[in-house]
Amino acid sequence: MKAHPRVDRKLLEILVCPKTKGPLEYDAENQELISRQAKLAYPIREGIPVMLTDEARPITN
Repeated sequence: MKAHPRVDRKLLEILVCPKTKGPLEYDAENQELISRQAKLAYPIREGIPVMLTDEARPITN
């Protein structure tokens, strides 16, 4: 199991989905921020959330 870079908790509290402006859920295992409303998962690379809809992957649930 590899160590994941930490994401600042304060940053996670203020980030919203750029598409819906709705809340995000932090998925530490997959290093993603999940927008259930937009059905998108935004990647976290080297501890930095990539909040671009073009970089997000679609999710099914």
